[in-house]
Amino acid sequence: MRYSQATTADLGRDCNIIWKVGHGRSLDLRGRGHIMAIVNVTPDSFSDGGRFVDEGRAVDHGLACVEAGAAILDIGGESTRPGATEVTASEEQDRVLPVIEQLAKRTEALISIDTYRAETARLALAAGAHIINDVHGLHREPDIASIAAKAGAGLCIMHTGRGREAEILPDVIADQMKFMRTALAIADAAGLHREGIVLDPGFGFAKNSHHDLELMARFEELRGLGLPLLAGTSRKRFIGGVTGRELAADRDVGTAATTVLLRLAGAAIFRVHNVAANWEALAVADAVLAARRHADGDAE
Repeated sequence: MRYSQATTADLGRDCNIIWKVGHGRSLDLRGRGHIMAIVNVTPDSFSDGGRFVDEGRAVDHGLACVEAGAAILDIGGESTRPGATEVTASEEQDRVLPVIEQLAKRTEALISIDTYRAETARLALAAGAHIINDVHGLHREPDIASIAAKAGAGLCIMHTGRGREAEILPDVIADQMKFMRTALAIADAAGLHREGIVLDPGFGFAKNSHHDLELMARFEELRGLGLPLLAGTSRKRFIGGVTGRELAADRDVGTAATTVLLRLAGAAIFRVHNVAANWEALAVADAVLAARRHADGDAE
């Protein structure tokens, strides 16, 4: 069954809110989109692995991303690309914690820890992070929800099915709804308030290009969950399939196109490698949305 407007009564609900995150901070999602910059402190990430594995270079890159327009810096210490070697918790923490500590001292930008490990999340929040970005959407280490609730941190719940590509339901939106409702039940049980949660459909994670393109086409239906949406399409394989760009680093123009399309469909936050290009694309999309609101106001 497709999730049409008739079967999702709150599809048109305005999901633009003030996102409550850690250390008494927040991010106003009303009226404009925001960039989350990817800062991979890893030797093997699919696009920029090894470029910022050194602490100093990672910090400098994060600060440069803020200068280019990023509102959030997403710090990751383990690659999530297919076939990547899983690192130990201590290896991950050794990579990310010094970077988070330095960035927390040197910028007012929000800091996110990209991890599925509850202990790494706890330590990152203590080091100055404001947000936990869980690529396993509370399905691998559900204690992340309790850690976020206790700290008052923001939480990004990403749909994933690593190794599940063949198991995704025939209707990709139905699969999203099933996964997210399970995750939200975990969050509710942990006492995590909904104003601290953002949802990410997980483009490219245990999905083929057909899944990703259908998610693009039907993205607005995800607003039926009533929470702000994050889009992480940056340099993903499906963009290369459409544009013919084999190298991930050559997919920034295609990524910027997805930023515009998904902003117009209701996404609020965009996790990207190339901040400057996507900031400009987002500015155009926001201007169009502002013009729409103005026109709707005149029509009334």
